[in-house]
Amino acid sequence: MTKYRLTYFHMRGRAEPVRLMFAVAGVEYEDIRLSRDEWANEKTSGKYPFNQIPILEVDDEVIAQSRAIYRYIAKEHGFAGKDIFENARIDMITDVLEDVLILLVRVYFEKNTEIKNRYEADLKTKLPIWLGGLEKLLIDNNGGNGYFVGDGLTWADILFVHQTDCSNFQPSGTDLDEYPKLKALRERVAALPSIAAWIEKRPKTDI
Repeated sequence: MTKYRLTYFHMRGRAEPVRLMFAVAGVEYEDIRLSRDEWANEKTSGKYPFNQIPILEVDDEVIAQSRAIYRYIAKEHGFAGKDIFENARIDMITDVLEDVLILLVRVYFEKNTEIKNRYEADLKTKLPIWLGGLEKLLIDNNGGNGYFVGDGLTWADILFVHQTDCSNFQPSGTDLDEYPKLKALRERVAALPSIAAWIEKRPKTDI
């Protein structure tokens, strides 16, 4: 039996899509959550390829970089596309979500008011374009009443639900009510029994 060990900070962050996929797949794993002080000591151990977390240990193998981990789990546990075009579509959606996340993180962590205001203005300009594009892609797939790609849950859906669940990252004025298919997708996926159960029992953190 494969042994999984996930290492990250005590937060949802970039490790949470892994936990969500494991929850849906019913996979047991060790969920290691480090404090900042623990990480300061741990990262020099030579175990971490880029001195970053998350990492996923799969038996004796170490996978670094969150998106490499997502793709590995997706392929191993049924969250990838069925062909090269479905996987390209998943990559297209998740790459846009990464663009969103980068700007959200900048807004959230920036302390300089002038720079923060500039980031917020940039986000408010770009976010409707990104969300509008995602809404259209969802509608183009079976009318938008299922999932982003094909006829089943993929890691694109899980990543979307995770990022829109991070309420502390939501910029002022952002509301999925303007994107009803996206809002319904988030609610539909979050209501899946395995995901709902994990959300209920997981450690409570701000992000």
